Amino acid sequence: MQIEPQAFDRVLSSMCTEPHPAARDAAERFLATNPGDPGTYPNVSALEDDAISLLGEIAGLDDPAGYVTSGGTEANIQAVRIARERTDSRTPNIVMPESGHFSFQKAADLLGVELRIVPTDDRHRADLEAVRASVDEDTALVIGVAGTTEYGRVDPIPELGEIAQSSDAMLHVDAAWGGFVLPFTDYEWHFGHAAVDTMTIDPHKMGQAAVPSGGLLVRSPDLLDELAVDTPYLESTSQATLTGTRSGAGVASAVAAMETLWPAGYRSQYVRSQNNAEWLADALEKRGYRVADPTLPLVAADVPRSTFDALRAKGWRISRTATGELRVVCMPHVSREMLASFIGDLDRLEVRASVPVASDD
Repeated sequence: MQIEPQAFDRVLSSMCTEPHPAARDAAERFLATNPGDPGTYPNVSALEDDAISLLGEIAGLDDPAGYVTSGGTEANIQAVRIARERTDSRTPNIVMPESGHFSFQKAADLLGVELRIVPTDDRHRADLEAVRASVDEDTALVIGVAGTTEYGRVDPIPELGEIAQSSDAMLHVDAAWGGFVLPFTDYEWHFGHAAVDTMTIDPHKMGQAAVPSGGLLVRSPDLLDELAVDTPYLESTSQATLTGTRSGAGVASAVAAMETLWPAGYRSQYVRSQNNAEWLADALEKRGYRVADPTLPLVAADVPRSTFDALRAKGWRISRTATGELRVVCMPHVSREMLASFIGDLDRLEVRASVPVASDD
């Protein structure tokens, strides 16, 4: 095979990153094990218990339950599934801000629940009044985001928990990206801060585990009972996961990364990433672009489409928000040198664009 993996030296908009060396090694060693069959593979099953314990520590949950998923999409689908099974409504709905991940649209389609999308406020956070106006007796789940994919914003999670409780609904927090940086901020986002029932938190994003390595946490183990199905031909006779067979690589790499980096390594990485985001935001503002304040290590700026396309033509792997802004995620692999090179290319494009075209006259 001649094709090589994608290099990360020009990747600026992905929420995946290069795994930590310890995570890479662990993934390779446990690649062929199957935590979906814990009776046959008890060692990786024990590691999964360690993974959930560590994720619970990060997310403020003293007695955590859950499992290592393929990523945020699976965890979000499972959270909606739990809520659907817990409600008595025959026509359940779920309420989320427009900043919510597209995986909830998949979940609504797959599970036959109504998805009610409410606007965000001028800070790109869930509009609480819009949420209150949308919940009713059929609401099974209220969704909050702790680290949105477009602007890195954190919804008012405690207030969303109060709204959910007032309508006898569950609260799910999608902290797939933000979960490994928020512990080092003053935001209230986790189980210890609010009446959170379920959470998505992905080690393979800012946690620096190998892909795929997501996480679903639940406040009470009995919530997993809503997902359980009989598995009579396996050594273990019940299973709550969605994918069934899973590689132990994700489980082992998550444990290796968290044991190596939590908390000091993650704190240091957060500071580095946040400083990089603020440096980039300042550089873009000095060049006349409007920039959304990077409250977490994510920068959005109104770079014109023509400039964006020219930057992509130079090999920068960048994306745009739904409203068209350039979006840069300062993941662990994103260095100050990368960002300086990016700004250098931007400057050269601006100079070229400002040079008048010679007339034929």
